[in-house]
Amino acid sequence: MATQIAGKSYKRILLKLSGEVLAGEDHYGISPSVVRDLARQIIEIHQRGIEVAIVIGGGNIFRGMKAASEGMDRATADYMGMMATIINGLALQDFLEKEGVVTRLQSAIEIKSVAEPFIRRRLIRHLEKRRVVILAGGTGSPYFTTDTTAALRAVEIKADIVFKGTRVDGVYDDDPRKNPNARRYTRVSYMDALQKQLKIMDSTAFSLCMDNKMPILVFNIEENGCLLRAAQGEPVGTLVDSQEGVAYYDQ
Repeated sequence: MATQIAGKSYKRILLKLSGEVLAGEDHYGISPSVVRDLARQIIEIHQRGIEVAIVIGGGNIFRGMKAASEGMDRATADYMGMMATIINGLALQDFLEKEGVVTRLQSAIEIKSVAEPFIRRRLIRHLEKRRVVILAGGTGSPYFTTDTTAALRAVEIKADIVFKGTRVDGVYDDDPRKNPNARRYTRVSYMDALQKQLKIMDSTAFSLCMDNKMPILVFNIEENGCLLRAAQGEPVGTLVDSQEGVAYYDQ
């Protein structure tokens, strides 16, 4: 069974979660109540027949780029950030399995005691067997963000779309925190996003999606039921795809 989203049938999604989302109002660490709610939202779409792979960030614990800007070696800082994503992955896995969902945690950094190594064909097989797969450890290499990991893994597993679950409700033409007149796009093309310098993903991640025509849906994962509505094809957030010259504003 597949779900209709924006007129298309989606069978397999790549859900990108920022680490900050897991912290909730504390802005640091892991909030059990937030992770429990995320797990239940993921289960709702999984129960509708959608295959779900999740790339998780680590910014709620450690941000490699910030540490590097303060003098730490960039590669070392990035590896520390990758370790943080594994901690987050274990937390999400625990709450998913407490709800009866079979999961696998795969890591791009070898850490046999707690996670499988990332193997593309094994990941695809897990999805086909109706397991939720959490992908931690970034790409396994420094200098790449978890946004890039999400784009890369989505292309590798032939996902239908990247769901980017954030703390904002979409992509705006200006910073809505600074400009009360900023308007939210409901849909925008890759080229328009580049021309308007919209900050959707880092440049490497965005290029991967654009070159492989991988659509991206940006929405507020903290809004109750938003993930399910997105999976059911209801208009939420901002859709970024290859339809040239399209830039619609929310009314």
